[in-house]
Amino acid sequence: MKIGNIDLGERPVMLAPMEDVTDPSFRLICREQGAKMVYTEFVSSEALVRNIASTARKLHIDDRERPVAIQIYGRDPEAMVDAAKMVEDAGPDLIDINFGCPVKKVAGKGAGAGMLRDIPKMLSITEAVVKAVALPVTVKTRLGWDAENKIITDLGPRLQDCGIAALSVHGRTRSQMYTGEADWTLIGELKADPRMEIPVIGNGDITTPEGAAKAFDEYGVDGVMIGRGAIGATWIFHDVSQYLREGEWSPLPDAEKFALLRRQIKESIDRIDEYRGILHIRRHLAATPLFKGLPDFRQTRIRMLRAETADELEQIFREIEEKYFG
Repeated sequence: MKIGNIDLGERPVMLAPMEDVTDPSFRLICREQGAKMVYTEFVSSEALVRNIASTARKLHIDDRERPVAIQIYGRDPEAMVDAAKMVEDAGPDLIDINFGCPVKKVAGKGAGAGMLRDIPKMLSITEAVVKAVALPVTVKTRLGWDAENKIITDLGPRLQDCGIAALSVHGRTRSQMYTGEADWTLIGELKADPRMEIPVIGNGDITTPEGAAKAFDEYGVDGVMIGRGAIGATWIFHDVSQYLREGEWSPLPDAEKFALLRRQIKESIDRIDEYRGILHIRRHLAATPLFKGLPDFRQTRIRMLRAETADELEQIFREIEEKYFG
């Protein structure tokens, strides 16, 4: 699969953009584990053009991450064009436009998935951004606003006509948020549409190597994105890549998984500070499958998620290893 001149190989699996999750350290670890491309947290176009420092920091890229995409969102065409030019100067491999974020503070204001209620404006912004930059521009969106307005099979070719280089689709509507199961049927129909000449990338509920293979085999997508399935489990890219390559997979040893979690903690602290770095990493500790199913784990879990120092977390990790993995 190629996006512009970026060759991602056959059946690539990518890290989906996630706010407060896909920070530089997390992206790099996922890349090392086998993700063929990674995406930044989404960047507000209006905050970027106003030079908000916290937003500008999201443009930082480590060359070891490449290929990497910076994702932008917004509802104002002029701000989106200006932001795209600023992002291009930061040197990513491509620019992605977020037309899929369902959260109220974004979609409720007409940005992200909110654009699914104003298709003419969505298309106008897309075309303007494509014309404003030399980098490949891609779009990530959803099936539609709600169950009565699943428009992706009509929308996909129209976005393609705007000049985008690839289209990623999350298999839910905005109204679903992240509830229920992702519906890949319409993603498959879009991919099968003879009008579609650009890559179609599917996203939603990929949490196992077998699930990724099914997405390719049954729905014919060119690529697959993994989002929440990677939170607390960066090694999923190792598992999926091996399965797609060899038809079977061998889980990483538990010691290596612990090492990856420890690295995330350390690098989060190094990037921010100890207190906020640990707060940032808690969602990974809460979500990691490494601790799922452990008997009598509730109190240990509570302690782990309340820990405020690296030393506290390390002591708890050692106790877990000794008790459950020794």
